[in-house]
Amino acid sequence: MAPPGADERAAIAKALVRIAGYWNLTNEEAAALAGVNVRTWSRMKDGSFRGTLNQDQMMRASLLVGLFKGLGLLFNGPLTHGWPKAANAGFGGRTPVQVMIEGGIPAMVRMRNHIDALRGGA
Repeated sequence: MAPPGADERAAIAKALVRIAGYWNLTNEEAAALAGVNVRTWSRMKDGSFRGTLNQDQMMRASLLVGLFKGLGLLFNGPLTHGWPKAANAGFGGRTPVQVMIEGGIPAMVRMRNHIDALRGGA
């Protein structure tokens, strides 16, 4: 598979920025989830990102987009966008965002599978 071109990188960055906005993520949280530093995240936010995305970052973007879509299918109302930053007893009182930042891609995969299972999609 060829690495994403400029148009694909811009679309991925735009999708991640929109998700971060809907989830009310801080720049630090969004950068950690995307697997980039805060400076790169700032460029993604302002549309000036011209860098490359490695396989890790592409996987993270895919997982976040899938999680975002899954939440939209599962919930109707405030939880659609509020769930990622809501403290959750099932995660020891931590938020899903905290769990994903602390656990990296494996935790992101588990979170995506969790939402898919809740909605009957897995």
